[in-house]
Amino acid sequence: MRRSYLPITATPFAAGPHYREILPSDCGLRNYIRCFWGSEKPYRKMTMPKPELVIPDTCADIIYYADYTDNKIIAGFCGPNDRSFYAYDPFEAGHLVSTFCIRFYAWGAYAFSEDSLSDTINGFFDVQSRFRWLDCQLQKRLFEMKTIRETAMFAQQLFVQQMLSVRQNPVVDSAVDALLFHRGTLSAAGLAKEAFVSTRQLERLFREYMGITPKKISNLVRYQYLWNDIIKNPGFQILDAVEKYNYTDQPHLMREFKRYHTMDVKEARRYACLDVANIQDDGAYNWYDLPKGGM
Repeated sequence: MRRSYLPITATPFAAGPHYREILPSDCGLRNYIRCFWGSEKPYRKMTMPKPELVIPDTCADIIYYADYTDNKIIAGFCGPNDRSFYAYDPFEAGHLVSTFCIRFYAWGAYAFSEDSLSDTINGFFDVQSRFRWLDCQLQKRLFEMKTIRETAMFAQQLFVQQMLSVRQNPVVDSAVDALLFHRGTLSAAGLAKEAFVSTRQLERLFREYMGITPKKISNLVRYQYLWNDIIKNPGFQILDAVEKYNYTDQPHLMREFKRYHTMDVKEARRYACLDVANIQDDGAYNWYDLPKGGM
């Protein structure tokens, strides 16, 4: 169930030299990491790009901005978001730059973290505060690797080696499985019942492991399933979605969608299709696997 859940961005058709997504080829790792993403290779930044809409995608990211001109790397860990915002990269015009990022599922980052994810929602933190083991090995190699595929393969190797010591909790795992099985339609009490714990205990565990409450992550998972339907289903009907995702009525669905997306369904679809001209020939979505056996 976890590997079939693929949350998407506000512009899921985006593809090109400045943005590429690569799926981990290791099946076990796909339970924790949604994808690696970033620029295909270093490029010369010529103009100030438009700000990008970032929607809640039930994920947490480690982001590396590499400036080859200044020989400088800016790194940070972004906790899960429960609201949309517009993002800019920090690069100066004329500099040779690249971006490399690791997008974890909200419940996947903790497995590789060296500290709690409590209070990380909507926050940006030093990578070393929670992922020192990774940063010490990855950051020093970033300038050597010239393509995102090369960097992603190296990062995947580090994560696969770390899989032997990942931090897990059977209660959280059970609750996440129920969360995805029911597509975010269960209440916090319903999730706690599925995991055989009290609601208070589940809230404490979710704050520790994800930095977010069961109620919020449930609403966000439902929103992401809805957004996937809006984008992927040519025959999408709002009234069908109201019943499918257990919304009270159509206004309830539309209010919650706009709350997370900052625009209504029609505007969101139009915004998502701005990059349709850049769709790759081998698929409508910019998802590529790392080559098998490439470690």
